[in-house]
Amino acid sequence: MLTYPKKPRTILFSLITFLVACNNPEKKPISKKPESLNLTQKNTTISGIPDSMMFFGNHIQFIDQDIRERLDRELLVNIYFQSSTNLILKRCNRYLPTIEKILKEEKVPDDFKYLCVIESSLSNATSPAGASGFWQFMTFTAPKYGLRISDEIDERLHLEKSTRAACALIKSNFSMFNNWINACAAYNRGPGGLLEDFKIQQVQHVFDAELNQETARYVFRIMALKLIIENPKAYGFHISEKDLYPIYKTQKITINEPIENLAAWSIQKGYNRKIIRLLNPWILRNKLTSESIPCTIEVPDGNQQLKVNHPL
Repeated sequence: MLTYPKKPRTILFSLITFLVACNNPEKKPISKKPESLNLTQKNTTISGIPDSMMFFGNHIQFIDQDIRERLDRELLVNIYFQSSTNLILKRCNRYLPTIEKILKEEKVPDDFKYLCVIESSLSNATSPAGASGFWQFMTFTAPKYGLRISDEIDERLHLEKSTRAACALIKSNFSMFNNWINACAAYNRGPGGLLEDFKIQQVQHVFDAELNQETARYVFRIMALKLIIENPKAYGFHISEKDLYPIYKTQKITINEPIENLAAWSIQKGYNRKIIRLLNPWILRNKLTSESIPCTIEVPDGNQQLKVNHPL
């Protein structure tokens, strides 16, 4: 390829540009980001696996390498799935006090609340298999524990009633295994399936059993969330108190007469249907007929936590 000499004017322009640059050594490169855009995370140090922990009243030491690595996996999954774990930590402030109170009344160990956390992330989730609510009851299991399901209501979505039902279920599991950790695994596997696994393998504890992948991870997920929730800062979560979700301040009222139009009834009472269903997600339709009453619903206690009329 032929190379042509530069024109004198081009050479002069290049020389002037070079001299100007030399006389301005303090000028920063255009590509450099401003100091305010420094995206480096400052708090990157997180705790690892503890040497031991208390779980359902048992002092568990993590000496067995298999146990350590299974717990490590669940810690890492939840530490680095930050959006989900942050939401869980915020919701804990709103929902765990109610759950803790019921567990105490039902004489179930407090650690059982962490099973609820891993089941639903403290939300009224519905699984692909059809399990629903904080405690993920199936439609065929819920009625056995006193939860009503109809076209109008689904008490799997009632936090207090479903928590008491879950306590009854876990106590039933405990009566079969005489061990709370096994009882938790049976919540996922089913007590019959877990007993069969133990029988075939001639073991008596989930830590010693070879299980299907979901059940094999289940107890360790509960343990991992307990460690994170009890000491979030140690695992890299720094949430200010003002960002935690507050408990809804409500009062309970008894409904003895059918409500033909929940939206109209809500407006008449000074609320709106959105608020009523937010506080009572177990109400599925725009009415409560005779098949659903009497029942107790929650309404705002008059504070401004949930505003009724928003300005346009």
